[in-house]
Amino acid sequence: MLNHQVVVVGGGPVGLWLAAELRRAGISVVVVEKRTARDPRSRALTVHPRTIETFASRGVHEPFVSEGMPLPGGHFGALETRLDFRRLPSPFPYTLSLPQERTEALLEQQALGLGADILRGHQVTGFTAHVDHVAVHLTGPDGPRTLRAAHLVGCDGTRSTVRTSAGIPCAGTPSTVLGWLGDVVLDEPPAPGSSWFGASGLLMAVPVPGGIHRLVGITPRDLTTTWPGDLTLDELRENAVAVAGSDFGMRDPVWLSRFGNATRLADRYREGRVFLAGDAAHQHFPAGGVGMNVGIQDAANLAWKLAATLNGWAPDTLLDTYHDERHPVGVDLTETSRAQVALMTAFGPEGRALRRLFARLITALPDLNDRLAAQLGSLAVSYPPADAAAHPLTGTRAPDLTIGDTGLFALLRADSYLLLDLTGGDAPGLGRFARPGLRVHRGAPHLPPAGWADLRAALVRPDGHVAWAADRDGTDPVAGLRTALATTHR
Repeated sequence: MLNHQVVVVGGGPVGLWLAAELRRAGISVVVVEKRTARDPRSRALTVHPRTIETFASRGVHEPFVSEGMPLPGGHFGALETRLDFRRLPSPFPYTLSLPQERTEALLEQQALGLGADILRGHQVTGFTAHVDHVAVHLTGPDGPRTLRAAHLVGCDGTRSTVRTSAGIPCAGTPSTVLGWLGDVVLDEPPAPGSSWFGASGLLMAVPVPGGIHRLVGITPRDLTTTWPGDLTLDELRENAVAVAGSDFGMRDPVWLSRFGNATRLADRYREGRVFLAGDAAHQHFPAGGVGMNVGIQDAANLAWKLAATLNGWAPDTLLDTYHDERHPVGVDLTETSRAQVALMTAFGPEGRALRRLFARLITALPDLNDRLAAQLGSLAVSYPPADAAAHPLTGTRAPDLTIGDTGLFALLRADSYLLLDLTGGDAPGLGRFARPGLRVHRGAPHLPPAGWADLRAALVRPDGHVAWAADRDGTDPVAGLRTALATTHR
């Protein structure tokens, strides 16, 4: 007998969002977390546009937006020209500065409210794979125990026990650069989003809710493989003065830390009944604050596929598409992070010239700004369709269309596809496809964006990506839709 349908290891943002999504689809889930309480230190600080859209597609984005501090842009490689997120085609064209501790608290509240179990103070020691289930071994305050589940998901960070136990290789490159950060009070804070770069190093200052500023940087002496010891307030002050010419009246440190640029990617995201998501699947330098956000998108992709198979309306082969779709995103993430490290450590004359050139290009080429901003914000992620003849929108992110008196995000559900009859009800035969795992909505869109104005119908996945689309001037859409559903619906 199964204890739960899914065991999630790791109670950070990725594991908590995965658990909440599974519960929204009616799947029983337990989160196993070795910490007895949330860490008050917040390594992740940035919530990107696509993450906010993902929250909005479940109607839970308001607390994040109200608590977070909106910032109109971001950076690529800490270049002097900042990316303008206000140009992004999203209802949330900004990043949110929100400590990870608060993000976790809000996500934990959701998961618990939806009925997820959370076991704190429990450490997973390994698992045993069986034909029809996974036996997850853990130890806690009452000693060892075993949980049996249909599936196991490792969201347990870069030193993932789940990944190691599954025997999944995670190749990459070791750390050669040490960044540092300090969450401190600044009596004379700089303007929001300020940054400095020169021969003496890099420094960025980010305001954090609660009257704190995060100072992040690298100096030439940090290009090392030798651990110099824990960061101190005196060293942080010395670095700030050397790079920016001021310590900004820093005092009362909340957190001081170092981090490296080791970059690794799991060879595969699925091993039978076991899956990896977030830092368990990909490790990289935290450039641009993308890590947590990519992890949440991993969870968004995996959750509905697990739910669809466990609820019986999709074949097990659907689970293979999790690796097929998200592993390339991990490749892009690690490559982009490496490229940013190169820019962030280009302290010599040639490197600084390269940075100036790149900054001028971003200013001169708005399309480059938009592409980089969309890439960092996860809005540019598209999943290649299996059929080369598929509609160009297939695999892309669906925008928040206004359909009648509601938006598309408000129509999405964790437990079903959304079939849109965008003619307002004139597409014959689409209603017959309503079934478990698929809902039909009719209505003509108001001011649709490019590519959507000529659509007759579209099928949108629970994670907000287009699964199929048909133009108004095309053939009868019924046959094409039936073909598209054949691989995802029983």
